[in-house]
Amino acid sequence: MGCILKGGGGLYSRLVVGAVLLAAGSGSRIGHRPKCLLELGGVPLIRRQLIALSGAGVDEVVVVLGHHAELIEPLVQTFPVTLVRNPSPDDGQVSSQRLGLAALTGKLDAVIVALADQPLINAQDISALIGAWKQRAEGVAVVYPLADGERGNPVMFSAEVREQILQGQAQVGCRQWQAAHPEAVAPFVTDNRRYKVDIDTPEDLARFERETGHTLRWPVLVTDAG
Repeated sequence: MGCILKGGGGLYSRLVVGAVLLAAGSGSRIGHRPKCLLELGGVPLIRRQLIALSGAGVDEVVVVLGHHAELIEPLVQTFPVTLVRNPSPDDGQVSSQRLGLAALTGKLDAVIVALADQPLINAQDISALIGAWKQRAEGVAVVYPLADGERGNPVMFSAEVREQILQGQAQVGCRQWQAAHPEAVAPFVTDNRRYKVDIDTPEDLARFERETGHTLRWPVLVTDAG
C-alpha cells in the first residue's frame, strides 16, 4: 500500500509513521451499535480519524474491523488503507491491536495506535503528538497525551516496541508493554482535552452535546440495523 498522504506532511517527512486504527468493538454499552459510524457534521467518526491521520502525514494505516465490519468497511475502503478483520473481536482490544501491528508492512520509525470513536481528534492533534514524539527524551519508547492529569489517545511508540509486542505473548499489547517498562514511557503533557474525549455510552453522547454544543447522530443504516 502506498503512502496515505504525499505532500501534506512535510513537517514530519523524515519520520516514517504507521498507524493502527481500532474499530472492531461491538458497542455493547451503546446498544450494540458501531460507535465509529456516529456522525459529526454528517461525517462518520472513522472517516474523521482517517482524514486526521492523512492530514498529519502518516505513511501507512491499518484499520482493524470486527463487529459491524459489513457496515463500516464500505465507508473506509475508498481510503488507501489496509483493512484487517479480527475473527474473534470479543477476545479484547489487545487482539485487534496485535493484528493491526502485524499487518503494517512498511519500514517504520514509529507507530500510532488510535481509536475510531474519538470525535474531536484532528490533523493538528496528530501532528502535535508526532512533534512530542520527536522531542522525547533519550530512552523513551512510548509517548501518550496527558490532559488535565488524565491519559488520552492516540498513543505513539517505536518500531522496536511494535516488534517486542508481536514477539510477546498473545495477551500483551501496548498497555501491557508500558506496565512492564515504565521507565521507557513518557507523557505528552497538554491542555488539549480532545485527546480525552471518546464515546462509550449514551451518557457520553449527552455529555458531548452538553459540553461542545454539537450533536453526534447515528446514520440511517445503523438506526435501521438497530
